Amino acid sequence: MPRPSGLHAQAADGKLRIIMFGGHPDDCDQKGGGTAALWAKMGHAVKFVSVTNGDAGHQNMKAPELAKRRYEETQECARRLGVSYDVLDNHDGLLVPSLDVRLQIIKKIREWNADVVLAPRPNDYHPDHRYTGVLVQDAAYMVAVPLIMPEAPALKKNPVFLYFQDHFQRPNPFRPDISVDITSVFDQKIQCIDAHESQMYEWLPWIGHYADQVPADKADRVKWLTKRLSRPIDAKIKATLVKWYGSSRAGQVRHAESFEICEYGSQPNAEEIKRLFPMLGK
Repeated sequence: MPRPSGLHAQAADGKLRIIMFGGHPDDCDQKGGGTAALWAKMGHAVKFVSVTNGDAGHQNMKAPELAKRRYEETQECARRLGVSYDVLDNHDGLLVPSLDVRLQIIKKIREWNADVVLAPRPNDYHPDHRYTGVLVQDAAYMVAVPLIMPEAPALKKNPVFLYFQDHFQRPNPFRPDISVDITSVFDQKIQCIDAHESQMYEWLPWIGHYADQVPADKADRVKWLTKRLSRPIDAKIKATLVKWYGSSRAGQVRHAESFEICEYGSQPNAEEIKRLFPMLGK
């Protein structure tokens, strides 16, 4: 049976609906926070979903206390970025691509009436990242099947599904189909990520053995985080920026986010990509 395809029936108000999935309560922010900010500034509706509650990501805190803290961090990030943020009650580090969690994903996509769905690729060092990618892939066709989870009405369109950028090479490297200039909102993205204090300044430095590098002063921390999260734009990303923005504008881009189109959802042409990513070329 062919999967649903074709151009989307955009909402009557002309606004797009975008949903991003991450394995943990700071993943969407890091992978797509800049593009989310641009969508939100244009009046489109963006939702982040953490598939786990993050209750294993700390060296000192207990799980219930940590899950509560990390949820509060997501809500502060959402406020700073202009998006909404949901956290599913699945344990950090224990995620598997089960039917139960697949149905959770399907329900979220349907309830949001998504035009665009973003998630990790299913090849990554962390099992929660990998299985989030698998779960969203498994939902990609089923969101339009009425007899699957009928209590949440099936979508009448199949969204465009995309992967976040990563650096993993096997079994195949990331392909930047779309690259977005986020230079104008990079500081806003950093402010969002800064809200995840338990991760940026405590857990990740501890597990990564660089805790001694974290400044004590709040303003110095933000500067340090900005420097740490700034990435050079490689040749493939630069070429994609030239494709969507032109060579002159692409040469001015200091920060970008890139995405790969998943084969399992609708396959957009260039015109449709520009509609779904209205910040391209601007």
